[in-house]
Amino acid sequence: MTGSDGGMAWPMDRGTTLKLLVGFAVALVLVYLLGAVIGWDRTIERLRTADLYWVGVACVSTLLCLLAWTKTWQVVLGAAGVNVPFRKLVVTFYAATFANYITPMGQAGGEPFIAYILSRDTEANYEQSLASVVTADLLRMLPFFNVGLVGLGYLLLQSQLPEGTEQFAALLLGLAITLPVGIVLAWRYRDAVQRAVVRLFAPLATRTDRFTVEGVRKRIDRLYESIDLIAESPWDLLVAVAFAYVGWVLFALPLYFSGLALGLEISLLLVAFLVPVTVIAGSTPLPGGLAAIEGSLVVLLTALLAFTADEALAVTTVYRLTSYWFVVGVGGIATFWVLARV
Repeated sequence: MTGSDGGMAWPMDRGTTLKLLVGFAVALVLVYLLGAVIGWDRTIERLRTADLYWVGVACVSTLLCLLAWTKTWQVVLGAAGVNVPFRKLVVTFYAATFANYITPMGQAGGEPFIAYILSRDTEANYEQSLASVVTADLLRMLPFFNVGLVGLGYLLLQSQLPEGTEQFAALLLGLAITLPVGIVLAWRYRDAVQRAVVRLFAPLATRTDRFTVEGVRKRIDRLYESIDLIAESPWDLLVAVAFAYVGWVLFALPLYFSGLALGLEISLLLVAFLVPVTVIAGSTPLPGGLAAIEGSLVVLLTALLAFTADEALAVTTVYRLTSYWFVVGVGGIATFWVLARV
């Protein structure tokens, strides 16, 4: 979408905001019903025993994770020829994460908003911004699947997968194979991708003057050019991947710390399996994977560790408070800060 100044128009209109609010309302109702089935009284009793020290450690781990991923983003931007001070980019990345966390379908849904913020808050144009966002997202996906497969291997070596978890394991394995293949194909057959996207937008272009078919084609060309420029810096990409792995470890640790907060130990290798699987399960039409992540994590904890349902829900609640709602709060503040300065 293009504004009157030739830049990107604000992507969060009133209708989109209303849909997000409705999505949150539906998701929270589903989370409440999950707790009602398990028993909120027993779960709350367990939550009252939580060690606040470990809750705080989980929150710190989440913050450090975002700092590491900010560094990934900064390195990728630098490879694209855009230099942004780390201190400034941290706030922008927190706002970007907020967009992803409140948008249905996670990364895919929030990327236009993120690219908009980045293009308005830095010297990058929209195509450079989107290219850096896409590249950084792909680099951050590597640890999710690689380490997730390590966790899956650990489970298979220990024993057979408990009943009800085979689907999660198959989904993880399938995505670990198909996503890299899909990325390679999209890169190799970029002309076909461009034609498909243009064909998709062509009917819309006849109904609005906010974009044209030729404009869409040019934006795709500039997007691929920006990604080409990033790909020409292998050392920068290696550094970015290293920070992506550090960030992933810090992203996964809050689940381990949430168990410690309630006196329940979860193996780190099991965490390596659980976190990617729940992220995949969270790719639903509801904001932030709400309800889907909570439900799948409760099922997995009870199946893999023989936790009682209220124990599993208590751990899940602490985990989501420290890894999701905490980020929504901090990221929301960052978003207002960024919008005020652009």
